[in-house]
Formats: sequence, structure tokens, C-alpha cells
Amino acid sequence: MEPVTQACPLDQELNPGPFSPQADALTTEHTGRMEVFQALQRLHMTIFSQCFSPCGKFLAAGNNYGQIAIFSLSAALSSEAKEESKKPIVTFQAHDGPVYSMVSTDRHLFSAGDGEVKAWLWAEILKKGCKELWCRQPPYRTSLEVPEINALLLVPKENSLILAGGDCQLHTMDLETGTFTRALRGHTDYIHCLALRDRNPEVLSGGEDGTVRLWDLRMAKEVQTIEVYKHEECSRPHNGRWIGCLATDSDWMVCGGGPALTLWHLRSSTPTTIFPMWAPQKHVTFYQDLILSAGQGPCVNQWQLSGELKAQVPGSSPGLLSLSLNQQPAAPECKVLTAAGNSCRVDVFTNLGYRAFSLSF
Repeated sequence: MEPVTQACPLDQELNPGPFSPQADALTTEHTGRMEVFQALQRLHMTIFSQCFSPCGKFLAAGNNYGQIAIFSLSAALSSEAKEESKKPIVTFQAHDGPVYSMVSTDRHLFSAGDGEVKAWLWAEILKKGCKELWCRQPPYRTSLEVPEINALLLVPKENSLILAGGDCQLHTMDLETGTFTRALRGHTDYIHCLALRDRNPEVLSGGEDGTVRLWDLRMAKEVQTIEVYKHEECSRPHNGRWIGCLATDSDWMVCGGGPALTLWHLRSSTPTTIFPMWAPQKHVTFYQDLILSAGQGPCVNQWQLSGELKAQVPGSSPGLLSLSLNQQPAAPECKVLTAAGNSCRVDVFTNLGYRAFSLSF
């Protein structure tokens, strides 16, 4: 006769079956903990970067947890949109640390994190197949150096990508071969922002050292330096000397950060308009006959080139880090301004006068 094996009551208690009340309770507890964790994540979230898809119908947003969320603008802007339409259609883990910057080509989305840049195919992302195409690290001076990459800039005429950040250099990567072709040195501290003068081609960079530097890409050298904080009308010593944002339009540049937001004539290195904004600005862009800026505080600021504040449009975040204008001709129905920063929300402005709604992680 075979021995009869009885189930131990203690084993049953410690290892409940899949359909037992204890298993249900554990599942409910786990789900509750996950919901609390996700709520805390959203509460402490910062959205550093955003980028529109080449078709103009989708928006990618990157946060401090290394996640990229893809939102359907066409669904969110539809007359039949529901609350669910304002949530991501896909969210994926792109980097171990924050996603500081993103740019897009006709086929690829590029994202930058700590010491690395990755490429993703838009076609695969939208199919929810989010495997990176490749990952590259610039040639840093030591193997222990993992500086953040704060800014990415596409140079279409060269088919290249410029990376800049914590190692104080501008690295150029050939997008055809994936190799780094040059490093431009001159800044003495972190580089925060980049802008392209496409006609030349030349690149502007702004950094923690308080300078804006103009680089000639053909000669691979610095051709102009503007020490913004040394101009008395721009200087605000209590805020520091760092340059956190810049934009260019032909012979004109606007920049800000610690110093006042200022419009410059590049050829003469002359500040022509000081914008009366006390709070440091983190993002600026030219739009038609206006300058749009954002930074500390919840508002998107609209400036006349003369320095007059035309409007301040409030958003839902306590501070803003990025503005993005969707001007893709393929999707005129999705022509919007988006603003994101110190929250889990991306504000959507269907015109410059008011916030229409917010997308949310």
C-alpha cells in the first residue's frame, strides 16, 4: 500500500492556491501597492523633453524616470475625444536615467540620457514594438565619465546629429555611419542648449559658464563668443550667469537663463531688447512675429520683438522646461503648441490664447 501524503495546513497557508481567498488578497494588495507607486511617480514627475512625429499626429514626451510616452494628438483633438484619448498609447523604458532631449527625422526618434543617445524607428514605436535601433556613447575623456546629454540638434545639410551636455563639448555624429566625427571644445562648464543657423551652417551653444558660442561647422571651430553676463543691462548676479535657453532667426538670437531674456544682433554682438521678465527662462523660440518663452512659473509668455509682453497664458505645471510647436504640413489639424515641465502633464494650446487641455502620463 502506498503511503498517503496529507497536505500540510501551514504549507497551504504560506502557498495559497491560485483561486484561494489568500491569493486574491495578495493580488489585491500588490495591485494597490502598484497604484500607490505609480501615483507617487506621477506626483514627482518632470518632463524634460518632447518631440513631434514626422507625420505630426503623435507627440513623444520623455521624463525623469527614463520613460518615453507616445500620445495620439489626432485622437486627443478629435471632437469625440474622451479622457482616455489624453493618455499615452504606448509608454516604454528608453534610458536608465532621465530623457533630457529628443529630436526626430522622417524615420527616426533620437533620445538622449546620461552619456548615451539612442535611435528608435517611428514605425516600430507606433506598432508598440519599442526596441532601440542602436545606442551610441560619445568618446569621453575617461571611461568613468558619464555626463548627461542635455541637448540634441539635427544638421540636415550634413546628415549629422550634434550632442552636448555635461562634458562641455559639442560632439558631432554622422547619421550615415553612426561614427563621431569631431568634438568642438571651448565651453568651461555644462552646455545646456543648442540652436542651428541653417543657412551657414553654424551652431550656437549656451552653457553654465555664461557664454553663447557660435561654431562654424565647415571650419570646425569657434568664431564668436558672447559673454552675456558681462553686459550690465543683461546681468542678474542673484540668478547666476548660466545660459539655459537660446533660439536664432537669421542674424538674430534670443537667449536667457540667469541673465535676463535678451534679443541680440549677432553680427554686432549687441543686445537690442531686454525683456522685463524676472524669473529665469528655460525655453525660448521664435514664432512668426513673436518670441515665446517659458521657465519658472506656470505661464507661456508671448513677447513682441520690441520687448512688450503681449500675453501670459497659464498652464497646469508649476514650472516649464520645454515648448514645442507642431508645424508639420502633413497634419494641419494637429497644429498646436505644447508645454511641459515640473509635472506629469503636457499642456496643449490649440491657439496661443488659452490651454485647450492636458495630456498626462
